Amino acid sequence: MKSESNPYSPSSPRRGRAARSNHESRYSATHSEWDIESEPESIVTECLPEQARSIIARNSSPDIPFDQSINPYRGCEHGCIYCYARPTHAWLDLSPGLDFETRLRHKVNAAEVLERELNNHRYQCSTIILGANTDPYQPIERQYRITRELLEVMRTYRHPVSIITKSTLIERDIDLLAELTADNLCHVAISVTTLDRSLKRAMEPRTASGEARLKTMAALTAAGIPTSLLYAPVIPALNDHEMETIVAAAADAGAEAAAYILLRLPLEIRDLFEEWLRSSFPDRADHVLSLVRQSRGGKDYDSRFGHRMRGTGQFADLLSQRFKLACRKLNLANREDRQLNTALFRPPGKLGNQLGLF
Repeated sequence: MKSESNPYSPSSPRRGRAARSNHESRYSATHSEWDIESEPESIVTECLPEQARSIIARNSSPDIPFDQSINPYRGCEHGCIYCYARPTHAWLDLSPGLDFETRLRHKVNAAEVLERELNNHRYQCSTIILGANTDPYQPIERQYRITRELLEVMRTYRHPVSIITKSTLIERDIDLLAELTADNLCHVAISVTTLDRSLKRAMEPRTASGEARLKTMAALTAAGIPTSLLYAPVIPALNDHEMETIVAAAADAGAEAAAYILLRLPLEIRDLFEEWLRSSFPDRADHVLSLVRQSRGGKDYDSRFGHRMRGTGQFADLLSQRFKLACRKLNLANREDRQLNTALFRPPGKLGNQLGLF
């Protein structure tokens, strides 16, 4: 039973999954309670094909350092409980809870659609981000290889690409990334949230360990691929004490820059995270949530541009000062964006059309 003081009753986690519930999407006409105890301990991942009508998503947010991105997959098997992409699963009329981790979609024609859009005469080249929403190297990429196909298109068209991932699978594509890097067409940001393996297993159940991600960072650096650290999200009283240790470890692994993001709890993520927190860390849940609200103007989330990534107030200001100091000591640039080369972009289709005039 749920109590008035604690509306989130602890429930047993499913093996390899972070979400504790699977409430229907906010767009559903009706809502019902989901009996998690009737579900099997282990839930099999489902991944259905999807035909994409378009593939490059545009962004105009002033606090995000890119304006174009591609997401090869919908949902993410990594299952990070804090993932800001969870609410997007409601667009599929699926739950941002367990459905987000277990009922996935792969865009089978992503590379074909990308070629079509790059050949559009109105297209203007700017860096495309892979991984702005869900991880392009989540486990199902081993089977579907859509991210690699997209990178092959980028190589053919000499198009700049930046990748955000927390997966060691990116090492498979070092050959492509190194070739792009030779013309300053590639940058990689490796996300490291914690070096505590027990916390990682609870919070990011199907991701590589923090140590494994740092080894991947070192492998990319050794191949000459510019790599940075994304320490995200910073969760007060849960992983913020690791800030200086993670920044130092990333510097040792060859990172050239670093950035961080404070925990964000928009829409369904708020209830999913609190449910998980009270189940996994009941002794500190109130303290964590209190610090989050202190950093969000007394609310669970502040969506204002310029504030949503860093927060406000004493705790948020202290985090900012600590991060700047850690980066300064290690000669790391306090950012993750990098200017890539757009001058080499030459779609073969455009070249062919020009030759056809003679």
